[in-house]
Amino acid sequence: MELRHLRYFTAVADTCHFGKAAERLHMAQPALSHAIRQLEAELGAPLFTRTTRQVRLTPAGEFLLAEARRVLDTVEDSVRGVRRIADGRLGLVRVGFTGTSAFSHLPRIARAVKRDLPGVAVEVHADLLTPAQCDGLRNGGLDLAVLRPPAQGEDIELHTLEVEPLILAVPADHRLAVEPAVSVADLRTEGFISYAGKDSVVNDAVMRSCQAAGFSPRREHEAAGTAVLVALVAGGLGVAVVPASARALPLAGVVFRDLADAGTVELALAWRRDNDSPLVRSVLDVLEAALAPQPQASEVSR
Repeated sequence: MELRHLRYFTAVADTCHFGKAAERLHMAQPALSHAIRQLEAELGAPLFTRTTRQVRLTPAGEFLLAEARRVLDTVEDSVRGVRRIADGRLGLVRVGFTGTSAFSHLPRIARAVKRDLPGVAVEVHADLLTPAQCDGLRNGGLDLAVLRPPAQGEDIELHTLEVEPLILAVPADHRLAVEPAVSVADLRTEGFISYAGKDSVVNDAVMRSCQAAGFSPRREHEAAGTAVLVALVAGGLGVAVVPASARALPLAGVVFRDLADAGTVELALAWRRDNDSPLVRSVLDVLEAALAPQPQASEVSR
C-alpha cells in the first residue's frame, strides 16, 4: 500500500463518486477505478459498494477512511515540520546572557521570538561571563549570546546592541547616596564589591576608570552575578560600579547614582561565524531588527 492509494481512496470516499474524485485528483477515471480495485485486492476486502446510482463505503471502508485520514494528517504534519525546520522556523535556540543583560534584553528577545517565530523555543543561560559564552558558542553549548565585548577569537561575529554607561550603586545610608553628582574620584577611600572572575569586562572598565582618577579600587567582596552584587551593596558591605541596566533591580537599601567619568561598556549579540543553521539565521534576523537601537525622543522630534 502506498500513500497515493490512501489519497485516491479518501478522494472517492469524500465525493462518493469516481468521476468527481478523478477530477479532483487530475487523473483519468479508469486509472482511479483500477487503483481502488488494486487496493481492495491487497487488503482482501471491498471498500465500496457500487451501483449505477451511487457509491457507498462498506464497514471496512469506513474503518480505513478514519485510519487513512489519520495517516495522511500525520504525513502532512511531518512535511510541514520538515519545511519549518529547513526554513529556520521550528526548533530550540540556546541563548546566553551576561550579567544585567538578562534584565535589560531577555524580555525583548523572548517576546520578539514568540511573536515572529512561534515554533521556536528559547533556552536561557544566564549570568555567564563573556569568555564562558564564547566557549559555549564554539563548543555548541550556545547558539547565540548577549555579551560584553571584546570577544576572544576571530570566529565570533558581533552585532552591537548598545553602549551602556557605568553607574554607582551605594547603600541607602551611604554618604554619597544624597549627593546630586558623584565622580569616580569620590570613591578613592571606598571598599568595592566586584564581579567574581578575572575576565569580567565590567571589572576591567572599573579598573581603568579608577586608575584614570589616580587610584586602584580596593576590592573587599566579590559576587558571581549582578543580583548578588547589588544585594551585598544593600547589606552595607561596600559600593559597586555596575552597568546602568542594573537599575532594573529595584532592591530596598540600594541607591543608584550616575558617574559622569566612569566610562561605558558595550553589549553585543554574538554567534559563531561559521554557524550555518537556518534556525540561528532566522532568530538572528528577528533579533537584529527587534533589538536595533531606538531613536531618542529628541531625535524623533527633529
